[in-house]
Amino acid sequence: MKKKTQSLNRREFTLAVSSLAAGVAAAEKASSDALGKVLPRRRLGKTEMMVTRYCPGGMHIEWMEEKDSARAIELCIENGVRFFDTAYMYGRGRSEELYGKYLTPKYREHVNIMSKTTGRDAKSTREQLEGGLRRMKIDCIDLYMIHAVNSVEDAQARLKGGVLDELRKAKAEGKVRHIGFSGHRTPTAHNWLLNEGFPDAEAVLLPINVADPSYDSFILNTVPLLLKKDAGILAMKTLGNAGLLGGTRGGTRGDAPGTGRAVIPEIISVRDAHRFSMSLPVAAIVSGSNDLSQLQQNLETARNFQPLGKSDREELIAKCAAHGKTGEMEFYKWPRMRTPRT
Repeated sequence: MKKKTQSLNRREFTLAVSSLAAGVAAAEKASSDALGKVLPRRRLGKTEMMVTRYCPGGMHIEWMEEKDSARAIELCIENGVRFFDTAYMYGRGRSEELYGKYLTPKYREHVNIMSKTTGRDAKSTREQLEGGLRRMKIDCIDLYMIHAVNSVEDAQARLKGGVLDELRKAKAEGKVRHIGFSGHRTPTAHNWLLNEGFPDAEAVLLPINVADPSYDSFILNTVPLLLKKDAGILAMKTLGNAGLLGGTRGGTRGDAPGTGRAVIPEIISVRDAHRFSMSLPVAAIVSGSNDLSQLQQNLETARNFQPLGKSDREELIAKCAAHGKTGEMEFYKWPRMRTPRT
């Protein structure tokens, strides 16, 4: 596999990242509701939705034992989270089922929900949408996305199959409020969709972390386009799907942390990695927790967040650059989702 490297030099990309971060904290809105104090909210682009700055990853909630999944949802609510992520792909609907059991019966009127479809055609897309509504026991999903677009060819095939047409139809029917897409493989696919295939995308979920500016960067290549279009920006892979910890396939079901290159905790902390992503012009970071202890730490970071200054951001990027430029910590950017052994 030919490596894709960022062509900007260190000064250029640190300046670019720094310029994108202006005004993040000023744009936040503090609030409370009937459940208590709410994490500061940020505007999700032209959707005009105001979402909390932290959103728990729905895949990891599905991985937990059910009692811990239920507790994770309660912890999030208690700590002011009002934005929740899920997808059909997470346990073939199990994550959605857990929300239908523990989230929506009590809290639907207070929360925004994002889900996603891996459908390849109109029929499978509709089946996943209707199934998600049924599993979550709701009649409308706030943000519904085409899930994990891997390449321009992948995007073209899904659009040809009628996936986007079905999302637009569902929006017209009132079954979804807003539509967008996600992907973690290459900014080339994102930019093609934003410029040609899906120019009216209302929100996009993409990798944003301290290693990204050094290798085939979403931050440098796609975030400016999203800002220009006023599309909502949602950050995922804030820890590189455990790649920043040395994992090579990510999460609890991949290779254990320490297998590959790592910058956490030797070079930077989990807290600062999340602060970096949260300091950029994102509406929320969507970050998974393997257990309740990790979730508590993530919630604490979100509650106590203070944006990193320009020099701090540049320092973190520089610290991770030597590791980041190989692409090893962002293995999901490779076609087979894993870097070759050397």
